[in-house]
Order: sequence, then structure tokens, then C-alpha cells
Amino acid sequence: MRLGVFILSLLVLWLPLAAPIYLLVHDTNLVSILTMVLLYGEFIILLRLWGKCVYNQPQLLRHYGLEMTRLNGVELLRGLAIGVISILILFGLQGSLGWLMWQQPKVFFLKLILESLIVGLGVGFAEELLFRGWLLDELQRDYSKSVALWVDAIAFAVLHFIKPVEAIIHTLPQFPALVILGLTQVWGKRSCRGRLGLPIGLHGGLVWGYYIINVGELIRYTGQVPDWVTGVNKNPLAGVMGLVFLSVLALWMKGRAVKN
Repeated sequence: MRLGVFILSLLVLWLPLAAPIYLLVHDTNLVSILTMVLLYGEFIILLRLWGKCVYNQPQLLRHYGLEMTRLNGVELLRGLAIGVISILILFGLQGSLGWLMWQQPKVFFLKLILESLIVGLGVGFAEELLFRGWLLDELQRDYSKSVALWVDAIAFAVLHFIKPVEAIIHTLPQFPALVILGLTQVWGKRSCRGRLGLPIGLHGGLVWGYYIINVGELIRYTGQVPDWVTGVNKNPLAGVMGLVFLSVLALWMKGRAVKN
């Protein structure tokens, strides 16, 4: 019921401001950017009100693990490093096996690195505050840690498929990997005693590394193995290799979480 009330409240606040954008702006990409930025801005504002009115917690974002501390910053940088290195190992191993070939970047490389870092941190911050901040906290207030873990991870995967039916079918093979990534992020947060720095950094690092390789067109698959090994539709999350690497990362984070 709390989740429903929160989402309904967010929509009531968002729709009156988003409707004029849909009506007056004709560039679909600009419409998407403006409405999503507006929605997320209102989400953060509503979280503050939610904390004060519902839980009597004026520092709800800090309770979620969004701390402005040196330790959280160090963990964010550590997460970035782990994410980027994981991507490099994944593609580097496939290159050494002859499954792909490396190419010269198609765009100015320094610009690509900076652009992808901004995108990675933006995606990491937004999705981790939503899923490992708000949603996980709401679940843990009523359910066991195990139930909250799995519901959060599955919800994370499912909500990545809010798209047209054709696109859902096209990207469906990546669903198991998204569930594993969701589990990894929860265990990552628990390994840091509830701080969000590591999950944000790890998520951002994975996006950062893949963005550089994908947008820069740094690789070309040789076709020596089927797509389901390297990734259906060239998506590493939709292949056995990506699934194996994420599983190893998940087990590592689970081990760290158990120790803490």
C-alpha cells in the first residue's frame, strides 16, 4: 500500500507538468530527457517529504545510504574501478580467444571517456537511489532480508522491460543477467553497511566501460562462436559470457556481505 501511495503521489505531481512538454515539444528525444529529469527531480523532493511525514525521518536520503562522507566517496571510486575492470576483463578474454577483434575508436577518445563517465554516474546514481535506496528500504520494513533481496532484484529486471512488445522480445535474453546484477547491487550495499557509494560506482563503472566500447565501436565480433555465447544482438548481458562474469561478481559481493 505504501508503494502504491508513493507512486500515485509522484504521478499526480508529475503529470500536470509533463503534459505541456508532450504537447509543446516535438523532438521525441528532448521530450524523453525533459520528462525524465522532471520525474526524477520530483522523486527526490517527494522522498524528503515522505521521510518527514511518513517515517519522521527528515534525513531519509542519508538513511538510504546516500552519505556525503569520505568513506562513501572512496567506495564509489572503488565501485567505478571494479565495474570498468570487469568490462575490460570480459571483452579482453573474448579477444584473447579470438571471438572479437579490437578496432580504432570511431570518435575522439577523450571526449568519449568523459561523456561515458557522466552517463555512467548519472545512470548509477538514478537507478541505485531508486532500487537500492527507496524500494529496498520499503521492502525491508515489512519483509525479511532474503525476500527484500529477491523482490528488489526481480523488480529491477522487470522494470527495464517497460517498452513496446517488440523491444521486450528483442531484449528478453538479458533478463537473467539483470536479476543477477540486481542481486549483486543489494549485496554490494550490504557489504558496505548500507552505504550506496559502492553500488552507485559499480553500476556506473559497468555502464562507463560498456559505453566506451559500444559507442566507440572498439570491437568487432569474428563469428567464431554463436551469439548466445558472446551476447545476443551484441549485448553482453544477453550471452553466456556476460552471465558467467556477473555471477562471479555476484558471488564475490555476496561473500563480502556475509562478512559484514
